[in-house]
Amino acid sequence: METLESLSARIDTTGEIRGIVRTMKALSAVSIRRYEHAAAAIADYADTVELGLQVVLRERRSEGGLLPPAAEDPRARPVLIVLGSDRGLCGRFNDRIAETALQRMSGGRVLPLLCVMGVRTAARLTAAGRPPDRVVPEPGSVAGIAATVQDAIVQIDSWRRQSGEGPVDLVFNRRSEESLAFPVHHQLLPLPRTFIEALARRSWRSRSLPMFTMERGALLSWLLRQHLFVALYRGMAESMASEHASRLGAMQTAERNIEERLEDLSALHRQIRQE
Repeated sequence: METLESLSARIDTTGEIRGIVRTMKALSAVSIRRYEHAAAAIADYADTVELGLQVVLRERRSEGGLLPPAAEDPRARPVLIVLGSDRGLCGRFNDRIAETALQRMSGGRVLPLLCVMGVRTAARLTAAGRPPDRVVPEPGSVAGIAATVQDAIVQIDSWRRQSGEGPVDLVFNRRSEESLAFPVHHQLLPLPRTFIEALARRSWRSRSLPMFTMERGALLSWLLRQHLFVALYRGMAESMASEHASRLGAMQTAERNIEERLEDLSALHRQIRQE
């Protein structure tokens, strides 16, 4: 039978766990805002990059073409980038993105090169029989996103030099009104044809048409690289905001369970004390 001393110790321990859960809730709530602000901040730079692409594509369109068709390369292997998490206690966040990645890989004729951010997502893919070719650690803060993106871009460039210029796709979880972690897919390279044509037809914002003096091919290559950077940066920021939103939801559920447990223990403590 429980003693008053053992019950008091259990109540104290449960109270300490509740304090830890509340701290994690507060940290997740603050982190969500930080990563959402980072995703919003990069939007201005993304707009600038698109304006540059618009200028180059308008000129190419006036000469009778947009982008040259990609040459068929029998060595080319697609690249799939999966954004997950290094840390747990975030519900089915990693399970959902791992399932989405496996679905994306199941229908292809060629096994893609797989770059994964987050050791927990990598572990789930390995357990499912598809170990990553490269695992990138998750950045610990907003300031670390840019370095992680550059690391991923270097890896993509290396693979495309070795295995041909295959398509590059990105999958990650995004926070939405309906779900804390909703898997989405973006085609990074080559740029979707609809996106290119929309940019080429978009009207310029002012009466003064822009000019550039840099060699067109070099400028286009640089703009495409910046477009890739922006897409990866925004995807990582949105993924990490979704991760913290999932963790906040898990901690809210845990706090309710702990409160119920404390009530039960306190009632039992009162009963034994009265006896």
